[in-house]
Formats: sequence, C-alpha cells, structure tokens
Amino acid sequence: MSKKQLIPESAAPKATRRLTKKEMRIFAVGQLGWSILGGIINAWLVTFYLPTSGDVEQGAPFFLPTGLIIFGILTILGLIAFICRIFDAVTDPLIASLSDRSTNPNGRRIPFMRFAAIPFAVVAVLVFCAPVRAISTINIIWVLAFLVLFYLFMTMYCTPYNALISEFGKTQEDRMYISTAISLTFFFGTMIAYLPFVLAGPIRGLIGGDFPWSYRICFIVLALIALFCMLYPTFKLREKDFVDSKPSKTSTFKSLRATFRNKEFLKFSASDIAYFIALTLFQTGLPFFVKVSMGLGEEWAMYFLGGMTVLSACFYPIVSGLVRKFGKKKLVIAGFLGLALAYIVTALIGIIPGLSGMVPGILIVVISSFPMALLGIIPQSIVADVAEEDAILTGEKREGMFFAARTFAMKMGQSVAMLVFTSLAILGTHQDLKSNDLTASPLGLRVIALVAVAFCVLGAVILALYNEKKVMKTINEAHNNEEASEEK
Repeated sequence: MSKKQLIPESAAPKATRRLTKKEMRIFAVGQLGWSILGGIINAWLVTFYLPTSGDVEQGAPFFLPTGLIIFGILTILGLIAFICRIFDAVTDPLIASLSDRSTNPNGRRIPFMRFAAIPFAVVAVLVFCAPVRAISTINIIWVLAFLVLFYLFMTMYCTPYNALISEFGKTQEDRMYISTAISLTFFFGTMIAYLPFVLAGPIRGLIGGDFPWSYRICFIVLALIALFCMLYPTFKLREKDFVDSKPSKTSTFKSLRATFRNKEFLKFSASDIAYFIALTLFQTGLPFFVKVSMGLGEEWAMYFLGGMTVLSACFYPIVSGLVRKFGKKKLVIAGFLGLALAYIVTALIGIIPGLSGMVPGILIVVISSFPMALLGIIPQSIVADVAEEDAILTGEKREGMFFAARTFAMKMGQSVAMLVFTSLAILGTHQDLKSNDLTASPLGLRVIALVAVAFCVLGAVILALYNEKKVMKTINEAHNNEEASEEK
C-alpha cells in the first residue's frame, strides 16, 4: 500500500481553522465544570453515605445500610454502582453513536452538551438528597435512580466533549495543548469539589448544626458554578468554524464493534480502567486516609489535594517537551509507577515510626504530583491519536465512539473502585459486619491502598503492550502525504 492510499478521500479534513490558544482555554472551561460534578460524586458519595465514627458524633445520620449484606461481601452502595455500570454499558455507545451520526446544523457535539448541562448539574445535587433521615428502602431507590440519571447526563455531556479533543486538535501540538489545559481544569475541578470539607463546618454553625444540609448547601453552590462552566464553551465556540462534521453512517453496534476491533485501543482501554480504579480509590479514600489513618481534621483533605493540584500544575509546562523526547507510552508507565509509590506510603501510615499526622500527607502530595501531571495530560492525547489513526485507515470519523469507550472506562473504574472501597474499608473492624452503621477501619484502608498499588502496576504492564510506534507512523505518513498533495 502506498502512502497516498493511507488517506481515504472521505477521511481528509476540509477547510476549517485551528483554534487559537485562547479558544482552547475556553474549551477547557467545560472540563472544569463537569469535573466539579464528577468530583462531588467521587469524593462524597461514599463519604456522605458511609460516615466515619467522628461524623456520626457530629450528627451525621445513616441513610443507607453500610454492612456486608449481599453475599456477605458486597454493600448496598457497591450494588448500586454495579447496576449503574450495566446501564452505562447500553447508554455510552448509544450516545456516542447518536453524536457521531448527528446532522444538527450546529454541529455533532455541542448541541448534546447544551442539552445535558442543566440536568447533569441538578441530578448531581439530588443524589445527596435522600428523603428519609434514617436507613430506608426509599433512600436506596432514590440514590440508585438519581445516580443512574447522573451517569446518563454525564455521558451526554462528556462523550461529545471528549470527541472534540480529537476534532479541535488538528496537530500534535494542538492536541497536547488541549490535553494539558483540560487536565489542569480537571484537577482544579476535583479540588473545588473538596471545598465542602472546609466550608461545611462553618455552615453547620450558621444553620443550627444540620449535618446533611451543611454539605447539600455546598453541593448546590458548586453545581451552579459547574453549570456555568459547562455552558460557557458551548456559547463561545461555534463548532462548525473548526470542524467539518461528516456524520458517520455506521449503526451503533457496528460502530461499537469496529471500535473494539482496534487492538491498540483495546490495550489502552484495559490500562485506562486500571488507572481510573486507582485514581478513584485515592479520591474516594482521601477523606478517610486523612480522618482515620492520619487522625487529622477533614479540612486537611482539601489542603492536601490543593497542594497536590498546585504542585502538579508546576510540572505541566515540561510534559509536552518530555513527550517529544520519550514518547507518550513510556511517560504514562512512569506515571503509573510513581502513583503506586504514593499508595505504598499511604499503606505504611502508622507502621513506620514517624509516618503519622501530616508527614505522610506531605509525602503523598510531593510523590504523586508529577505522576498525576503525566496521567492527567497524556492519556486523552493517546485516545485522540488512536481515533485519528482509525479514521485514516477506515475513512470514517468515529471520535465519539472512541471517547465514549474512554468515558465508559472512567465510569467502570469509578464503579469498581467504589465497590472495592465500600467492601474493604470495614475489614478489621470489631463491629458486626452485617451491622447497618459500620465505619471504616485503619486496616481496611491499608488494604485499599495496597489494592490501588496492584492496579497501578497492572495498568503499567498492560500499557507496555500498546504499539505507539505503529499508531504514530500511520498518522505521520498521512500528514506528510497530505502536505505533499497541497504543495502540488
């Protein structure tokens, strides 16, 4: 096959302009919005519905059973998360296909984002508004229903949004800049989602000590901020100015099958699931590590995450240069191993003399900041590379389906992490494991940290199988051939 044959006519881009750096930053604001909402669920779903003994002393009620009541190994929250994943298995590819095949005159992606933003923000708050202030079947149904809706609207916003990374990133330089910008807003959004750890206490003082509402008020304010951020790029950027939308003609299941026939994408996806399990175990576990393992006040969860975010951002300017020198795969593997080291420190809290109080928290911040920069920026760019290579070879642009698969990997990882966390956090407790008011134990948290180490190592091993040279060779040959054609 000649180089020219690598570029089917249907895959060649038409005349559209590149985004300016300012427009890329505007696009990244949307990620700030949805990462706030995602951060609220990741950081607070377990924290709110599995309160620590200290929270209970301050008036935190139990809304859901917390014991191991399903087959003796699963919790109600774990079962809810599992049901949500079954639902996502259907909706993720469906939304992706609808977006890829859309003929909307305003574009294939932004109309979906506008439609999803408001219900996405509203449902994120309603997840925490269980109506009965006691353990109740009504609360179980409530949390399940609104968590399913949360993930539905998350898919409707995030899948089209992520597909635009490939479509807006017309060059490797643009793609890395966009990936860097949205990674930064992702971590800042996650940090903002931790603000209730600092603000809920003062709010309780103002509203008479109502524990649940001190957090719900925070969630409402954060959801409003997130809503503005999600809508901002949809009104500031005209998709048609930057993307020559060519609707896919492939049906949902054919497109899904074609996506998962891509061997390089399969390798990346498996590694990505391991990454999101490890990341979510950290996000979900941080308040517990701080309050139970380190014995500090809950506000320190926000301080540590804020320090990690700021320090990680300091490394962002050098990541693009490192990618040019070492490639993406090697750096992501290094990120996995660096994150594993941070989890090892977490597991050793209280075992090594002197590793207690603020000391392990500071060590975790310092050790994990650079790996988080690598893992935050580069994987999105890898998905965009694989999607572009697939379009070159098949002549069909299905970015939505590729990024839907990554969105599914993210939610699958989050779900497995919550299942693992709620089941393991109570190991070693002296309480009745079938009790409805169980709280996390230091031993259980140590086991969780070690499980996170295992998933980091697993992610690195799987990614080592990814053939980065083949993907980039196809892309570079296609671009060189395209430039030669333009010169003629």
